[in-house]
Amino acid sequence: MLVYGRNVAKELLVKEKKVTKVILQDGFDDKEINSLIKNNKIPVEYKKKREIDRLANGVHQGIILIIPDYKYKSIDEILAEGETSFVVILDHLEDPHNFGAIIRTCEAAGVDAIIISKDRQVQINSTVMKTSAGALENMNIVLVTNLVNTISELKNHGFWIVGTALENSIDYRDVDYSSKIALVIGNEGSGMSHLVKKSCDFIAKIPMYGKVNSLNASVASGIMIYEVVRNRK
Repeated sequence: MLVYGRNVAKELLVKEKKVTKVILQDGFDDKEINSLIKNNKIPVEYKKKREIDRLANGVHQGIILIIPDYKYKSIDEILAEGETSFVVILDHLEDPHNFGAIIRTCEAAGVDAIIISKDRQVQINSTVMKTSAGALENMNIVLVTNLVNTISELKNHGFWIVGTALENSIDYRDVDYSSKIALVIGNEGSGMSHLVKKSCDFIAKIPMYGKVNSLNASVASGIMIYEVVRNRK
């Protein structure tokens, strides 16, 4: 997998994560990164800017790292950890920037895991890793084949499922978050899928007081996540 950007590069190199190769733009002059590459004895290849532009799908800041593909956790692994009590479920999120931002929020808030589906859902890629600004390295991402079945399994382990929607819902501040919680964030355009919504124990909404009737998925998830955290203190 290709990842790029100086912040992500520093995070990976400082933690001595597996990096098989580094591609640098001619004249790359970040002394700290150059020193980390040298100390970790990582092979380096230099290329012209236009060549790196073709490899990176975004702002690369003159550096690309080649690393092994991300290794997802299984739901069984997460549930086997007895202290798991707060997970976030992403119901077919499509925007990698939203995904990366949600990973950052979840890591900062101490969420135990993020659950995503294999189909119609953005997976871990270079954009997600870059947007997460290193938080991905400290976050459990669970990949499942069926969200509804996974929700059923979570219920069997004592989780309450809290979905998010504007219609047929209650104020998010009126939900009891003291038990094990699985918070569902829906698709950016269509929200939660029908079957996932039917599987929820509560449907919560964030009140809107302006003329715009929706929030960005990563912003909404941040508000909801920290409401759960606040209620657990």
